[in-house]
Amino acid sequence: MKKIAFLFLLSFATLQLQAQDKPKTAKTSPRIIILATGGTIAGSGESSTKAAYTAGKVPIDDLLNAVPQIHDYGKITGEQIASIGSQDMNVVTWLKLSKRINEIFKNNEADAVVVTHGTDTQEETAYFLDLTIMSDKPVVIVGAMRPSTAMSQDGNRNLLDAVMVAASPKSQGKGVIVAMDEKVFDARDVTKTSSTNLETFQSRNFGPIGLIYDGKVNYYYQSLRNPSKKFDVTKLTSLPQVEIVYGYADASPQSVTGILGSEVKGIVYAGMGNGNFGEPVGKALAEASKKGIVVCRSARAGSGRITLDNEVKDEELGFVVSDDLNPQKARVLLMLSLTETADRTKIQQNFFEY
Repeated sequence: MKKIAFLFLLSFATLQLQAQDKPKTAKTSPRIIILATGGTIAGSGESSTKAAYTAGKVPIDDLLNAVPQIHDYGKITGEQIASIGSQDMNVVTWLKLSKRINEIFKNNEADAVVVTHGTDTQEETAYFLDLTIMSDKPVVIVGAMRPSTAMSQDGNRNLLDAVMVAASPKSQGKGVIVAMDEKVFDARDVTKTSSTNLETFQSRNFGPIGLIYDGKVNYYYQSLRNPSKKFDVTKLTSLPQVEIVYGYADASPQSVTGILGSEVKGIVYAGMGNGNFGEPVGKALAEASKKGIVVCRSARAGSGRITLDNEVKDEELGFVVSDDLNPQKARVLLMLSLTETADRTKIQQNFFEY
């Protein structure tokens, strides 16, 4: 009798282990909505071996049909939010995306969301959503470096990986993440580093937070810059205008003075080294600050952090620093901060917390 009971328990344990190794079926897996915005992952070209293509040509239904394996990981549905190359990404689409994702989770329409996106501004959209999505449920941004018609296209694999990441319970509470090239990146830290290489996305300061392999995702760390308070964009139809000014040797101050009479509310200065500037540009930035424009020092270097009141007298000049955010990410945070306050002390605190 004991032998029969032992064999029964052994068989039950074996079945349990086998079930854990298999992808869940659509009946038991999460409900995942894929929101499509266009980009290279939906691009189409006339040749499978040439680089030329048009972004955003392939509709979401065709993308889903091209990767039937995604249905092994859940109940998958798609919505077309936009059909653009990400070089044309804009605030209106950002707000539309954010409001729709918040609506999906508020109404319990899905357990996770995947956003297909062009790679040019993918990092900016990811960070904007990270700052405005009110749920801990997984939101995964994915794209491709080669169009769907290319012989060596990477979109199908990336999309499958993104769905698998979205379906994983381990992705809960990670904030918005980017899944590309078998790696998972925190939205705040990831950036595009190459104009053409497949392995373009990197987190230069900290590296990927997880790796994707053989249908599984393994996480190794999580960013502490994931504050519980988010920016509420529910009632917004636009964001304050913030421009990026690029620093270089012997730069003219006209890049700053030329926008002082416009509707600009903030300037992110992509400075040399530790966010530095030549004297003429420094005077122009100080004048902008006196006029009530919030000036944020960042760096063109691509990694590292900007130190407050070190080489530059930031407090005296009324400047804030971006900490370790690159210029394009600093612009996103500054725009959102300006929807709530123009107080430089509070904005600086945002850059040290978000």
